[in-house]
Amino acid sequence: MDVKLLHRKKIRRARRVRAKIFGTSNRPRLAVFRSNKGFAVQLIDDAKGKTLFAASTKELSKEEQKKTKTEQAVFLGVLIVKKAKGGGITKAVLDRRSYRYHGRVRAFAESVRKGGFTI
Repeated sequence: MDVKLLHRKKIRRARRVRAKIFGTSNRPRLAVFRSNKGFAVQLIDDAKGKTLFAASTKELSKEEQKKTKTEQAVFLGVLIVKKAKGGGITKAVLDRRSYRYHGRVRAFAESVRKGGFTI
């Protein structure tokens, strides 16, 4: 398949997901970014246009970074919940962007729910 076509399809998927969700200060958007090497998340207040909290796999300890990517996503879920609860946030809207709800994204979302967050 053509690379440009695949890129356009990915952008279309991301826009379709993003059109249905909006983050507020009470329930911010939990945006996920996945790459081949890492995983990053942000809690974003779209009403103000500000990132409230962010975390990535680079912040994990050396032992946690040696684990599989899926296990790192679980640790990242625990880390972002800890940061957000310190700021008084317990609810969020998951923005999976163009990624399927499966693998690392699913492991992250389930660890966030297990940490006491409402997604």
